[in-house]
Amino acid sequence: MEEKFLELKKRLSEVSAINSAAAVLSWDQQVNMPTGGAEDRAAAISVVEELSHAKFTADETGSLITACYGWAQGLGEDSFEASYLRAARRDYDIARKLPADFVGEFSRTTSAAIDAWGKARANSDFKAFSPRLRKILDLNLRKAQFLGYKDSPYDALLDLYEPGATKAGLEPVFKKLADGLKPLIKEINARAGAVSNDIIKGDFDEDAQFALTNEIVAALGYDFSRGRQDRSTHPFTTDFSVNDVRITTRTERDYLPASIYGSIHECGHALYGQGTPREFNFTPLAGGASLGVHESQSRFWENIVGRSLPFCRWLLPLLRKHFPGKFDKVNAEELYVAVNRSAPSMIRVEADEVNYNLHILLRFEIETALLEGRLKVEDAPEYWNAKMREFFGITPAKASEGILQDIHWSLGVIGYFPTYTLGNLISAQLAEKMAKDLPGWKELPEKGEFAPILGWLRKHIHSQGRKYLPGQLLQRELGEPVKVEPFLNYIKAKYSGIYGF
Repeated sequence: MEEKFLELKKRLSEVSAINSAAAVLSWDQQVNMPTGGAEDRAAAISVVEELSHAKFTADETGSLITACYGWAQGLGEDSFEASYLRAARRDYDIARKLPADFVGEFSRTTSAAIDAWGKARANSDFKAFSPRLRKILDLNLRKAQFLGYKDSPYDALLDLYEPGATKAGLEPVFKKLADGLKPLIKEINARAGAVSNDIIKGDFDEDAQFALTNEIVAALGYDFSRGRQDRSTHPFTTDFSVNDVRITTRTERDYLPASIYGSIHECGHALYGQGTPREFNFTPLAGGASLGVHESQSRFWENIVGRSLPFCRWLLPLLRKHFPGKFDKVNAEELYVAVNRSAPSMIRVEADEVNYNLHILLRFEIETALLEGRLKVEDAPEYWNAKMREFFGITPAKASEGILQDIHWSLGVIGYFPTYTLGNLISAQLAEKMAKDLPGWKELPEKGEFAPILGWLRKHIHSQGRKYLPGQLLQRELGEPVKVEPFLNYIKAKYSGIYGF
């Protein structure tokens, strides 16, 4: 049986290598490729992804998985072989439900849509992108039908990113979270003038910003010998392999946090990827337990670490180094208050911790409405704007700061947004557990001592790869499922201190 397992490993490592090649093409499209190459690149990516899908879903793959599965489970639930087969079988069962021609059509459509979204966003022209969105919605609905679902087509898509999660299961979680945040938002808005972030606005050289963010992520533990940082319209992370995990950021000349916290966020994802055990490389065990768990890493580093007072004390000398004269009269407490200022925001990625999850709730509601046919594409911008008024009391002046701000739909990704909020919730649970295992960890960033924090995450999260489903992983490492209370406790304590109530 070991010979069959080795044969399966060889076959799936080849599939992973093909997927890595497709990822390089996609990464290059968003970082380096001239816009005129969009159509040809879409065709190239489609061919590679169809090749990968055909090899992975071949009858031979299924036969090897079936032959090895019982033998592998007999070696123990935690064994490499048993975990490998569980992940492989789940992926195979999903992939077999999607016809090869559909996979190719989906790839071609989304690859071309990325460039179309970029142009539409630049011109704030939703009508130019709307035909692409209609097609992407149609493809996702077909995907959901291929995969199968009981209650809502959204469940089939959500399960791809957060196994086991459902729309019905998320709704009470989101309601409990929103109900807990609304009184806090009211208290903060009543003191809107108490906090200023003027010190992080102004004129900041963008090359200096990029150099600063490289220094920050290196200090956090990002290994530049196995990664690199570039610039893109929307920050993202790509794992080509355990040994090649790349991040991008974006710089805004007049708003410094966009680059700093965009880079820290993506660094959190990348640390997870680089922390995957080397023996998981090019296997079904490489990657994260789910997108929610992945987001817990990025949000943990971005907010719980990166927006803490000890971190601001460490960061301030770097700001003075890269922007001479701009922060000489600023102290760490003032920087801390500035980077945590809470106010309604048009842009999700710039939203503070208090308001951020309402941005996700907006997207959750609009995605489910579009997919279930309760909302037409042409009515989506006004629906979006109405929700912005309901949640934040503000209205986007143009589509680029409203419905066109996120890249996800152009990528064909529907059902992903809830993982951001799940990541926020899990990040607070991780912080609580870390405090028990590593007393005093919150003060370590002030001294630039990030290694113990990363080491704890490596032990409890990164080293597990995809061995366990998200619910299983949280139960094993935290002893509890996803909960709202730790996040609400954290956010209330932090912002009552900042705003004085």
